[in-house]
Amino acid sequence: MKVRATVGLLIAALAVYFVLLTGRAVALLRTGELVGVLLGVGVLILPLLGVWLVYSNLRFGWETEKMARELDADGLLPDTSHLPRRPSGRVDRDAADSWFEQRRAEVEAAPEDWRAWFRLAYAYDIAGDRGRARETMRKAIQLHS
Repeated sequence: MKVRATVGLLIAALAVYFVLLTGRAVALLRTGELVGVLLGVGVLILPLLGVWLVYSNLRFGWETEKMARELDADGLLPDTSHLPRRPSGRVDRDAADSWFEQRRAEVEAAPEDWRAWFRLAYAYDIAGDRGRARETMRKAIQLHS
């Protein structure tokens, strides 16, 4: 619940920022001068881009959470509690790589199963490759929808 409150607070702060930025853009547009109008258009794009980025990241989180609840209800949520960990708490690299190879084999065996893609995304995450984890989770979301 703490995470949701933090996200809500950050979204509220961004909303205030976007409103203030939009006000500056409108003021620049009203100058009627070419440079002012061009700057106003540029500044107006920033809040629009920001809203899109916030929405797309929230949607990603909602979809991921929805799929995790489904997997948990089916008893298929990835469990890494048995994997050895470093003193920092991260999964041991060799163990993470081995677990990753098992998840990759699942995807190769069932490339249209969103559950396998979800578990592969989780494997990328524990292996420390967050970029591929997000890309793979997007594939899982696409197959789930």
